[in-house]
Amino acid sequence: MRVFRGFHHPSIARACALTIGNFDGVHRGHQAMLALLQSEARHRGLPTCVMTFEPHPRDFFAAKAGKPELAPARIATLRDKLVELERCGVDQVVILPFDEALASLPPQDFIRQVLQQGLGARYVLVGDDFRFGAKRQGDYATLDAAGQAQGFDVARMMSYEVHGLRVSSSAVRDALAAGDMTAAAALLGRPYAISGHVTHGRKLGRQLGESSPGAADGFRTLNLRFPHDKPAAHGIFAVHVHGLTPTPLPGVASLGNRPTIEDAGRVLLEVHCLAWPLGAEGGYGKLARVELLHKLRDEARYDGLEALTAAIAADTAAARAFLATHAASHAQVSRQTTRDRI
Repeated sequence: MRVFRGFHHPSIARACALTIGNFDGVHRGHQAMLALLQSEARHRGLPTCVMTFEPHPRDFFAAKAGKPELAPARIATLRDKLVELERCGVDQVVILPFDEALASLPPQDFIRQVLQQGLGARYVLVGDDFRFGAKRQGDYATLDAAGQAQGFDVARMMSYEVHGLRVSSSAVRDALAAGDMTAAAALLGRPYAISGHVTHGRKLGRQLGESSPGAADGFRTLNLRFPHDKPAAHGIFAVHVHGLTPTPLPGVASLGNRPTIEDAGRVLLEVHCLAWPLGAEGGYGKLARVELLHKLRDEARYDGLEALTAAIAADTAAARAFLATHAASHAQVSRQTTRDRI
């Protein structure tokens, strides 16, 4: 999959089958749309293209209004979004900077300058609530009329539902905010996960658990940055860590601002592996993917490191108990699946 910042590149596809959106989370509704896009692209002999935005348009308008609380919580980092789009078979992604120039572009200019001249769109697929152009004046009818007049096909995909629930990024955000990781996984079609390169932290984890039974090496952590200040999920979780060892590492993780340690406002995913096979280097610089399987509790502020250490020990025990049950449940499903195949 090729990724472009903007569309002024000599190697960008001259024609494409296009869909447009933020694709935060790349949930099952997005996946269904991308599958339809692939089918239509194959029939036309075109590459598939996703046009997305960074920052999120609602981030831009919230900042412009001086009301950061209006910005949506972020489900996925840009890295994770691109990984999921590639898994869905997308050929090309164009990331447009959402700024004042783009926000003020009239709908007909957006169609002419971006869709036609910039991307060579021959087929455009949008969602049922798609709006575009200055003051959101453009809609599906606007786009369809332009397509008929100017010779490109336009289609609209209606809502995608799972068990009667409309799948949307808002529904995923609601599930994550409520700590319902099972509902989030059902909407996403996979466990909710965050990936990133393991970075150096303040090394406090090595000291926190030194007096705790069974924590001879302290509560050493893998640290991953989350580059948005409003993650959709937050709190303490039982997790699996992929990418550092041949099999997933069970662990307990904190996603948030670390209120007991610092007030810098940075969002960090800190993972303490229940076993530590990573040696002194601890996986620094490696790319890890952390699946958040079950929320244990919300983040909290503690009166000192001793209270924090006790809380981490309790969280570790709770994570061990959940992951043991989780592993047993998956083993039972696997045995049943094998019997069914036989």
